[in-house]
Amino acid sequence: MTLNQLRAFVMVAQHGGFSAAARALNMSHTTLSSQIQIIERDYGAELFHRRGRRVELSTLGLEMLPMARRMISLESDMRQMLDGSGKLHYGTLKLGAVSPYHVTELIASFHAVYPRIKQSVKLGNSELVLDDLDQYICDVGVVASCQPQRRYYMQPYARYPVIAFVRQDHPFARRNNIALEELAGEPLLMREEGSTTRKALEDALHERKIKVDVAMEIGSREALRESVIRGLGVGTVSESEYVPDPRLRVVRIQNEPVWTQIHVCCLHERRESRLVAAFFDAIAHHQSALPVASTAA
Repeated sequence: MTLNQLRAFVMVAQHGGFSAAARALNMSHTTLSSQIQIIERDYGAELFHRRGRRVELSTLGLEMLPMARRMISLESDMRQMLDGSGKLHYGTLKLGAVSPYHVTELIASFHAVYPRIKQSVKLGNSELVLDDLDQYICDVGVVASCQPQRRYYMQPYARYPVIAFVRQDHPFARRNNIALEELAGEPLLMREEGSTTRKALEDALHERKIKVDVAMEIGSREALRESVIRGLGVGTVSESEYVPDPRLRVVRIQNEPVWTQIHVCCLHERRESRLVAAFFDAIAHHQSALPVASTAA
């Protein structure tokens, strides 16, 4: 089994079909299909179930996918290690992030040091970002999470309070802050399960035995913001992710009892790979220049 065959397998699994995978790899449909057929023939295995133009991973294919991604990633790491004088002249760093706010400044810091390295970004909640790290879809994650997990190396980056925001005609809009208990009397708009901002808020409410009315679960910050603008309820968000709008007003929660902790993370086994290590080195310099109030203690 060759790395080219493994790349073909991973791309078909990722794109859900041979044609799209062939385009992504810039090869013919016939060549790509033959790579998969060779594996299946040599091992007497079925990696995909063919359903017209679409394909689905078999049970064996599902088990093989993370290992194939790991092997391709290791091959890339070895190339970086062997490259010339050890300087990073080529490659692609794949990032997963919970917010464009944090990842944009990190991308800029890394690009300033390694301008030849391409960077790609995939946005999602913390749960999805960590899953992409597990699947080797992303190299580095930027998450709003503080739960220690053995599988991941997590470096604190910044800490921000969770704030409430309301439409400009809401009674809260005339105030600078509210008590956490006052959310109990309002229709609350919450992010989906897996959002760390939501978990931080729920933990604080549970600790104080405050029951709230969750009027709606919303799967994106943009949709949450639009729902507040339309007067559907009170929204909450990490301060760093709030986008000002003349139709909205920020209301701080007294004594700032709810926080999100931004971490930059990767799999422990990949922390010392050349590309990932270079990213952590670059952001360390950037982090040292951040205002003391916003950096993690």
